[in-house]
Amino acid sequence: MRAFSLIFLLSLPLPAFAQSLMNAEQFDAYTRGKTLYYGNGPEPYGAEIYLPNRRVRWSFLDGQCKNGEWYEADGLICFTYYDNPDPQCWSFEQGARGLIARFENDPAVTPLYEANESTEELLCLGPKIGV
Repeated sequence: MRAFSLIFLLSLPLPAFAQSLMNAEQFDAYTRGKTLYYGNGPEPYGAEIYLPNRRVRWSFLDGQCKNGEWYEADGLICFTYYDNPDPQCWSFEQGARGLIARFENDPAVTPLYEANESTEELLCLGPKIGV
C-alpha cells in the first residue's frame, strides 16, 4: 500500500509555482527593451536595462552605470561588464510577480526579485573628471 501511495504521489503534476529556469530565448523575450528594478527583500538592489543584441546597462541606483553583455552558458544567464570581464552567472525563473534571480557564482547570496519594470532610461551620471 505504501508503494502504491508513493507512486501515486510521484505521478501527480508539480504545483503551478514550480517553474523551470529560463533559457536564453525566454530571458531575451522577457527582458528585451525593458528596464527592470531588482530588490533584495525590502531593500532596492539595482536596475538593468536590457538592450538589443544582448547588451545591458547595470546600476546600483547610485548614478554610476556599467555597460556589458549577457550570454547563456550551461543553462545559466551570464553577464560580463566592460570594467569586469569575469562572468557573473545567474539562474532566472519567472515567478508570480516577475523574475527571480539567483547568483550562481555564490549560491549563499540572497536571491533578487523583480520589483518594478519601466521603459525609461536609468540615471547614469558621466565619468568622474578632475581631482
